[in-house]
Amino acid sequence: MRVFTLAFVFCTVALPCAAQTVLKSEPLMLSPYEIVLVESVQCPPGQVMKVTGAIRGLHRRKICVALAAEQASLAEATP
Repeated sequence: MRVFTLAFVFCTVALPCAAQTVLKSEPLMLSPYEIVLVESVQCPPGQVMKVTGAIRGLHRRKICVALAAEQASLAEATP
């Protein structure tokens, strides 16, 4: 019974954290290989820009990806 209770508690805590936040602007500082989703006018409707941080001297990788509404929440980047 303890295992079931522990698994239930873990799932209720982990599921809300699985949603990816969509930022309104691209952050200035981004760790290498860190991924953020950004609302961008460069992407077609229904898609967001996926930005991957790079190591020093290389450019960030930016691609447009489709994202379901239930997979993301809208937030604002804070400096």
